[in-house]
Amino acid sequence: MIRPISHPPRNSAEEDTAQTRGKVLIVDADGEARSSLHSLLQDEGHLVETFAWAGALLDAALPEAPCCIVADVRMPNIDGLELIERLKGRGDPIPVIFVTDDADVPLSVRAIKAGAVDFLPRPFDEQDLLGAVDHALEIDSRRRSVARGNAAVAQRFATLTPRERQVMAGVVRGLMNKQIAWELEISEITVKLHRSSLMRKMELRSVPDLVRASQVLPGAQPAALA
Repeated sequence: MIRPISHPPRNSAEEDTAQTRGKVLIVDADGEARSSLHSLLQDEGHLVETFAWAGALLDAALPEAPCCIVADVRMPNIDGLELIERLKGRGDPIPVIFVTDDADVPLSVRAIKAGAVDFLPRPFDEQDLLGAVDHALEIDSRRRSVARGNAAVAQRFATLTPRERQVMAGVVRGLMNKQIAWELEISEITVKLHRSSLMRKMELRSVPDLVRASQVLPGAQPAALA
């Protein structure tokens, strides 16, 4: 019987440092392999959580901070490729690094095409894994930053009045104020007032900024904003 490696509790300063490094979720049916990966990544300064099978991870509350997954690609019931698809299907595209004892070229190609960040056959160099984890956490950090920015844009857009949205649609289409006024059958001065108000509410300073903001909104075509 393999004894799991014990991990000493962290103090609060160590926890804060680990949190800034990001959290690594390990999924491996082999208890010894899980423990070994846990020790390696924790010693490197990461928060680590382990799961004996993919279903347990899918049932767990996922971190709201940057994280990545290190998983055996060959697992019972739900294998690594299905794990990626299920995560993406429910809107959790967390970066995944696969490790495996039984690697072959077709499997590695399928894994990368499915969206895996890296594919490491055992035995692998520890630095290769640590580098892959750092890269995956950076990817997830950028993804979350973009998602927060997009959510903020959507929240600001929700504060616009129907008329301000119509004016915004015209501006995004490249129309001048007088053209927007003609289309909406209002005065040019009224268009200017709505335009100034919507730019203030959207917290933007230029038309290019407004166009970029419109592209992250649901139904990003200009006509959909009206």
